[in-house]
Formats: sequence, structure tokens, C-alpha cells
Amino acid sequence: MSALKDKLKADLTASMKNRDEVRTRTIRMALAAVNVEEVSGKAARELSDDEIVKVLTKEAKKRREAAEAFSGAGRTEQAQAEVDEQAVLEEYLPAQLSDEELAKLVDEAVAESGASGPQAMGQVMKVVNPKVAGRAEGGRVAQAVRSRLAG
Repeated sequence: MSALKDKLKADLTASMKNRDEVRTRTIRMALAAVNVEEVSGKAARELSDDEIVKVLTKEAKKRREAAEAFSGAGRTEQAQAEVDEQAVLEEYLPAQLSDEELAKLVDEAVAESGASGPQAMGQVMKVVNPKVAGRAEGGRVAQAVRSRLAG
């Protein structure tokens, strides 16, 4: 079993003992998402830590989008619940890149691929995505690449 999955299970037990409902609910949801991913496909398999991070990143993004939707609809209580869940999930994710760090990685990728102009965005994304890997949202990376190629 992966170290991250072990940590999630241990933290679930601790949060249940501490009667921390938000944390318990969030970790249960995260473990359920991991289990679904493990049994999807042709054969059941054990996920690596990197694959678990991808699942947790996807779940955190869902929480962020739901919070925006709830707050846009004036349902602040539900929006706050989603924000709380997202905060718990982010504890298990690698630290997010700052705008400066992301810009530096994009600059390196542009130089490495020799790309110029907006039509070369795909080439740059192929180079930069493995370097970013879970430390920045795809939309944010795409926007940085787009602005760098346009400028």
C-alpha cells in the first residue's frame, strides 16, 4: 500500500477519535475516490502516490468549483463547507507553485522547445506539464503559457 494512502487511513482514524466531522467526511470522500480509481479499468490495481495525488487534486478542484457555484447562488453555508473540505485536501497535496515559479518554468519550457507564437502552445504544454505535475492547476499553466507566447 502507498505511503499516502496509509497516511489518509491513519488520519481518518485520528479524526474519527477526535470527532472532527469535516475532516472525517473529507478523508472518507478522498479514500472513496481513490478506491473508485483503483477498481476502474480492466483490472483492479494499487495506485502509486503520484496517482493518488492526481485523484486528490481532482477532488480539490471539484470543491473549489462547487464553492464558487454555491457562493454565486448565495448559499454561503454550503460554500463554506466546500472551502473547508478543500483546505483538508490541500494538506495532502504538494505545495502550489507561486506565479513567479510558474513563470520561470514556462520560460524554461519555451526556451527548451524553441516555440514562438500562440500556435506553438501545445509544444510548450508538453514540456511544462511534467515539470509542474500537480503543483499548479492546468488552467493556470495554460494561461501562463498563453500570455508568455503572446508577449
